Amino acid sequence: MNSQYAIAVHILALVGTSEEPMSSEEMAGSVGVNPVVIRHVTGLLRRGGLLVTRRGVPGAHLARPADRISLLDVYRAVGAPDTVLKRHARPNPACPVGAGIQGVLDEVFGEAQAALEARLAQVRLADVHAALATAGALA
Repeated sequence: MNSQYAIAVHILALVGTSEEPMSSEEMAGSVGVNPVVIRHVTGLLRRGGLLVTRRGVPGAHLARPADRISLLDVYRAVGAPDTVLKRHARPNPACPVGAGIQGVLDEVFGEAQAALEARLAQVRLADVHAALATAGALA
């Protein structure tokens, strides 16, 4: 998975804690990326039902309260893969290990993906805001 997920959480944290609307340029300054990246990820979050934006008007706001947005919602909004762990494409079926490795990996990888998603479902954007406040990042 690329960094879009972390950027999306960063954007939502900014939007959810800012008292004033922020432009994509201002968000880009915080995230450390080009404003084009911010606009792209903001579009994914909007289509995912997490942000509300208006064309030609700078800024965005959360589509629902931060305690009703899970990190799993964000994960899905940015088009996260069905699994973050990929198996290799062509094991040799004539090899005893090659013939059975995919099934073994599918089970383990499926369990790992389920654990990841379960954990992300437990964490709310409000928890991110609270952690930032505790760390002194929000004054």
